[in-house]
Amino acid sequence: MKTPRSLTNLACFLAMLAIPLAAQAAGSLAQRLAAQNALFDEYYETELKTHPEMATAYGDYRYNDQLNDYSLAGADGENQRNLAWLARLKAIPVKGFAEQDRLSHEVLARVLEQRIANYGFKEYEMPVNQMGGPQTHLADLPLSAPLDSVKHYEDYIARLQQIPRVFTETEAVLRAGKQDQLLPVRFLLEKVPAQCLGVIAADPFLIPAKKFPAAIPPEEQPRLRNAITAAVVKDVLPAYLEFASFIANEYAPYGRTTLAVTSLPGGEQRYINDIRDRTTLSNLTPDQIHEVGLREVTRIQAEMLVIAQREGFQDLTAFRESLKSNPRYRPASAQAIVEDFRKYLAQMQPKLPELFGFIPGLPLTVEPMPDFEPGNATHYQSGTPDGTRPGRVVVAVANFEQRSMINDEATAYHEGLPGHHMQLSVAQSLTTLPNFRRHGGNSGYIEGWALYAEQLGKEIGFYQDPVSDYGRLSSELFRAVRLVVDTGIHSKGWSRDQVVDFMRKSGAVDEPTIQSETDRYIAWPGQALAYKLGQLKILELREQARKELGSRFDIRSFDDEILNGGVLPLDLLEARMNDWTRAQKHAKAAAN
Repeated sequence: MKTPRSLTNLACFLAMLAIPLAAQAAGSLAQRLAAQNALFDEYYETELKTHPEMATAYGDYRYNDQLNDYSLAGADGENQRNLAWLARLKAIPVKGFAEQDRLSHEVLARVLEQRIANYGFKEYEMPVNQMGGPQTHLADLPLSAPLDSVKHYEDYIARLQQIPRVFTETEAVLRAGKQDQLLPVRFLLEKVPAQCLGVIAADPFLIPAKKFPAAIPPEEQPRLRNAITAAVVKDVLPAYLEFASFIANEYAPYGRTTLAVTSLPGGEQRYINDIRDRTTLSNLTPDQIHEVGLREVTRIQAEMLVIAQREGFQDLTAFRESLKSNPRYRPASAQAIVEDFRKYLAQMQPKLPELFGFIPGLPLTVEPMPDFEPGNATHYQSGTPDGTRPGRVVVAVANFEQRSMINDEATAYHEGLPGHHMQLSVAQSLTTLPNFRRHGGNSGYIEGWALYAEQLGKEIGFYQDPVSDYGRLSSELFRAVRLVVDTGIHSKGWSRDQVVDFMRKSGAVDEPTIQSETDRYIAWPGQALAYKLGQLKILELREQARKELGSRFDIRSFDDEILNGGVLPLDLLEARMNDWTRAQKHAKAAAN
């Protein structure tokens, strides 16, 4: 049978495409490594160009006059790029590569495979809930970019003018999700319009026009002020009002009423994908995670009881009630909470050399959370590698009179030092790694490290107040409770009341936190599992290293090694640390 010309031409074309791949596969070690490094560079540059807001966060200001593409076409284009990157990456054999080069190959493959899986579940069609979306993160624009030159001010104005486009694109995505029956929970969506109105009332977008830095010439200031004001009045505030109306009238009323994410298309596999995405673990079932959580709750509460009895109380209930009425642990103001965090971070700073051999020393600030985010939790916002924009611990202070300060010390270490700020500062400094590894991440590693960091404070002599140490255990208990309630909601069909009841009985956190966190787990399935599962993995690796190395175990070397490989999926971290432990053991044997 004669082959049609069109098929012959296609075959020739495909053969031509295969030539460089075949040559690459057969190439020398140096050629293959060069090809991989070139791919990494191309990938990173493309990511920055197609995600300009991310570029700004990383300290690259070339695209500061642009906002991301939030459209359906943008999501499809990103998936097509991910498929192409993965095919090119897998065509490069890694035989003979050094450890970090093999790790870089595997890390990028994992990232791309997970993004492709998320696209298959159409995760991008649910970009808005009470935890976040363009309505909250756009309000951070005045603080997320440098405003130290006329050009940067003009970039900021250009971004303000694009906010209507962002909301229009987001609405189209939400409509597609509505059609596909991919909708968040209704009562959570009903909180979003109030967030929009809160942003309008606070009007953070005018902040840069109120006080100009010395670098802005006086003759330029009126023009820039007028341009910012015009953009806010004509573009930003009307867009927020329209989006609030859209959510209230066209979207939230159709939100789902069943809490479990398994009620969405994809069912149980959707939740399993969420767990893999947020923890990087694929070897634990929801039932197993639930049981780990119950065991950890029992263990931690036993340790808490020891403290309560030392303080003269028979049981945890009596001790907790005494703390509720103790004015020492009730903030007198929102600012008192912020100052408490600053105190603990200041005392940790000089103790870091006991835990690390390398300390980047990038700046860190503590600030109260804006009023328009009352439901959000204390969190960390990374700074830039050059330190021009500091890392920021943003502290939840809403309803301060209902809050307890007993967890402040642990949370300060978690979010700041030696937690998120330390880990991300080290990652940014790893200039020998590909750029995508210096800035990328996964919650299993990042949140696991931060929870581990809370315990490091105990190990170098902090938590001197028994109640603060009780707070540390409460913080750990809180993360163990999450294993139970997240899987309870999304795998076992728990109601919101069941979650609240379990959290109240645990005694881990105060009432405002119980309420906001319960809604968080409903909106963000699987993410809250990352903290405890990641911490348990790091502690497991440390105990194994301590057992094998004996007196030669050095906590500074261990902590450095955990951090100096950059953010890794937990199974890759385990393999790397096992190799490190073996190398340390062989060095010990050789020295003897």
